[in-house]
Amino acid sequence: MVAKPAPVVRNETPAVTKTEPVPEKAPEPEKPEPVAAPDYNFNNIQFEFNSAVLKTSSFEILDKAVTEMKKDPAVKFVLNGHSSAEGSPEHNMSLSVDRANSVKSYLVNAGFSADNFSIKGFGESQPFTSNATEEGRALNRRVEIKVVK
Repeated sequence: MVAKPAPVVRNETPAVTKTEPVPEKAPEPEKPEPVAAPDYNFNNIQFEFNSAVLKTSSFEILDKAVTEMKKDPAVKFVLNGHSSAEGSPEHNMSLSVDRANSVKSYLVNAGFSADNFSIKGFGESQPFTSNATEEGRALNRRVEIKVVK
């Protein structure tokens, strides 16, 4: 004998399937504008004759240096002082150190740690240009800011 199959019961209510709400994607955070790499090309920091007093034209350069240095306050620098060839080598060496210290004071007053700067005096030993003219001598009375590597 063959058994009768069980009757199929039909539910007249349509089947409802629950769907979970799709979570909205959080908006991606805005990426900050990339900070330009600091430009440590500081030159033409000039001084008065036989003095560690900065020329007025040097303040703009030092202000730019401050702006660039603030991009990475952990960077260390060496301040290389120079002089023209007038005067004795001993006097010019002392003057070049005084000039580098003058720039260091400016930068420390701008908010940097004195530990970020070291001083080197070169006197008249590394002229930028010839000492034969006043224009050349004026360019040799300088401080150069270099990154310590």
